[in-house]
This record gives sequence, structure tokens and C-alpha cells, in this order.
Amino acid sequence: MTRTETEIEVPSVVRIAGPSDAGKTTLVERLLEAFDGELTVATVKSIHHDIEPDTAGTDTHRHRTAGAASVVGITPSFAFEVSPIGDSANATESDPTDSDAAKRAALHATLRRFADRGYDLVLIEGFSGTDLPTVWLGDGDGSTVAGEVIATGSDAFEEILAAVRAAGPPPTVDVAAADEE
Repeated sequence: MTRTETEIEVPSVVRIAGPSDAGKTTLVERLLEAFDGELTVATVKSIHHDIEPDTAGTDTHRHRTAGAASVVGITPSFAFEVSPIGDSANATESDPTDSDAAKRAALHATLRRFADRGYDLVLIEGFSGTDLPTVWLGDGDGSTVAGEVIATGSDAFEEILAAVRAAGPPPTVDVAAADEE
């Protein structure tokens, strides 16, 4: 497909979901190794608690704590961005919806950026409430998660690999409409 300003080839997106210690990260590592040299793969990890991704005292940390809305650090080998994803500070344990909505919005924005960068596949670890093709790890068949379960942890790795290869782009990520917002 030839890309125009409003047409972007959307990568295939597969979510790896399951309870803690079910082997999600290990499966992501195995999939990355299997696709090395075949596909350009990006990953997204849902983190359930705040972390400090930048080192206190560095210039980028100082920029952010001084009030920058977004900070990008660029090294000879890597680049990183630290940006807030919404008003998650107002979410509470009893009503986490503000935080969840902000995380979903950040996920969709990230998928649009990955599409623009030409990735073939995005593996998402977590985000169990998001309607995406899912490899379910853990007890049961994953029937309680949002999204179609395309494979489970009881499947052979080759079957999981084939299911991930067969997954297509998510129908809910409209990258063309994102440019109009």
C-alpha cells in the first residue's frame, strides 16, 4: 500500500494477557526472538503503578519537574519521551476510570505513532480490558477478557506464533481520524 498523508499502514496488534507470574514477559521475549529478522516489532507494557522512568537530577528530569509538558531525551543510541497521560492523579482506587481512560488514550496514541513509524507488529503486555486479539496465559480459557482469544498458554509455542502471525490490525485504531483531532 502506498502511504498518503491520511493513509497509514496499521501494524498488527496482539495483546498478551493473564495474571501476574503467568509468563507474559517470557512469552513476549520468545516472540521477539522468533520474529527477529522477519518483522519489525514494538512492544507496550501496561504498568499498574507509577514509576520514575527518568533519573532524578538529570537534565531531562529537571526539565520535567520544572514544568515541561513533555520531555524527550536523545542519546547516541536511544530516544525516550516522558509525558503525562492525563489527570490520573484524580483517580482513586474505588474509581480508577479516569486513570484507565487516560491509559487507553495513551495506548491508542502510541499505536498511531507506531503505525506512522512503519512497525509490522505491536505486542502489548497487559491492558486486559482493551478489545484486542489476545494470547491468554493462566488458568481458564480467557473467556472473561475483552477481545478475541487467539491462543492460550496451553497451546504449543508454534501455534501461538502462527496465531500472532495471522492477527491483523485492530479495527478500532483509526489513525486517519487521529490527525483531525
